Amino acid sequence: MSARAPSLILTIAMLPALAACTVREADPPPPPPLTEQALSAVTEKPGVNRERLAREVDALFTDAAAGETRALVVFSGGRIVAERYGEGYTKDMRLVGWSMAKTITGVMIGQLISDGRLRLDDSAPVAAWQRPGDPRGAITLRQLLQMRSGLRHTEAGDPVYESGEVRMLFLEGRDNMAAWAEAEPLEAEPGHKFEYSSATTVILSDIATRSLTQSADPGVRQRAVADYLRTRLFEPTGMKSAFPEFDAAGTLIGSSLIHATARDWGRFGEFLRAGGTAKGVQLVPRNWIDFMTSPSPRNPGYGAQTWLNRPQPSGRESLFPDRAPRSVFAALGHLGQYVIVSPDQKLTVVRLGKSSEPERKAVRDHLARIMALFPKA
Repeated sequence: MSARAPSLILTIAMLPALAACTVREADPPPPPPLTEQALSAVTEKPGVNRERLAREVDALFTDAAAGETRALVVFSGGRIVAERYGEGYTKDMRLVGWSMAKTITGVMIGQLISDGRLRLDDSAPVAAWQRPGDPRGAITLRQLLQMRSGLRHTEAGDPVYESGEVRMLFLEGRDNMAAWAEAEPLEAEPGHKFEYSSATTVILSDIATRSLTQSADPGVRQRAVADYLRTRLFEPTGMKSAFPEFDAAGTLIGSSLIHATARDWGRFGEFLRAGGTAKGVQLVPRNWIDFMTSPSPRNPGYGAQTWLNRPQPSGRESLFPDRAPRSVFAALGHLGQYVIVSPDQKLTVVRLGKSSEPERKAVRDHLARIMALFPKA
């Protein structure tokens, strides 16, 4: 045997080890250590892998493709297990919910029905619609709640200054939003067409106000609704920071302008998750929460002033139907405000911030990954 033979044999014998080294070198490097800020956002015992949860939360805050996240609060089993705020924001700062206010308005309507002040399937009590021959008199409260009134309301129109919510909130309708919304004619038979509409929710706000007071005085109207919300919803649920806005006519801007801290938005989600109870008290009938979170006839992805984790007929997803339980529902707001409730996981996730429509897909991806860490209860 030549002198080279042992060397050749040794080389051949070492090939598997060399190959293994090559594979190891191709493996991705371990993730960088978590910053103190990232780790401190998660409690010591969140019920899931703490480091994984901290990394997912950190990714939401640091991903430029997701826009600006100002607050995140995660409730699991009734307790806060993760909480983080963007630069300049704190746990004591009220943040606007935009259209998350609609879900609060929906709860208030349910309470008024429970009180016997309103009826779900009667003609909606709007005086202008009760004149003989007015086809809008066929619109019911149920249809308004499920966004299928048939009224000519165009949300997110183009150009923006012709969009219904812009005209109502900021242009010709701003001083008396309900009057503007209620003056619109029908464009479809009541009940037959889903059309998401902030103007519709302001009509609900006006109906709620008039069920509490017949006064036309703006101050009286405002106090009647503010006191009702405070005593019947905000204080019992612990949402002491909640601050609703009203227009010049004293109508609650229940479509868009209710402010609260991130923790209090989470308390609202927990109240919904508990079937309308808070601290052992039933504030609205459980079957009303069931109604709000059941698919409406014209959009299986929408209930009554509440979004559901189901495909949208438009194809523009609001949540993540393939990545979270079907029972998930949410209050959603303009620019990426989320109160997401997962009853099967005993989970409520609040995200508040500022994200464009393209950026909201990345936000949803991050929220889906956070929620996926929590098993079904």
